[in-house]
Amino acid sequence: MNWISLLSTLTGAIIGIAATVIADRNRWRREEARRALDVRREVYTEYVSALKAAGEEIRAVALGDYRSESARDSAVREAVRGTGIYLASERLWLVGPPQVVAARNEAFHRLRALRDAYAGGVAVGSAADAPLIEGRRRAMAQMRRLMREDLGVGPLGIE
Repeated sequence: MNWISLLSTLTGAIIGIAATVIADRNRWRREEARRALDVRREVYTEYVSALKAAGEEIRAVALGDYRSESARDSAVREAVRGTGIYLASERLWLVGPPQVVAARNEAFHRLRALRDAYAGGVAVGSAADAPLIEGRRRAMAQMRRLMREDLGVGPLGIE
């Protein structure tokens, strides 16, 4: 029996198996990365939508007439709770990279400052309202920019 041909056949088989294992591993990594990107895209969309809805809800509630300050406070706070912002926030905490989570924190704290101002009686469209709205707008723009960057989507250039 020719040992050289047996050895070359065995070497070829080992190389073929190794190449197949490496190719499968690389394919699995690409699929995992694609799934992770899809999850982040879904979570980002859910969070931005909930944050936007919360802002719209508290504004709408703040425009209403209330018999007492405590009724207004309760209505504004309940409007935020009803948007799903807290659940969306927790999901983002779990899957977002640090820079996106930090931007989420800033945008969320700006929303809370607006909520607290409206709950305390600040009128929509007043001089006290304007800097709160501008701060929230800037924080949301920064958060969206970082989310788009994380997703590999280029900047819009319109914010």
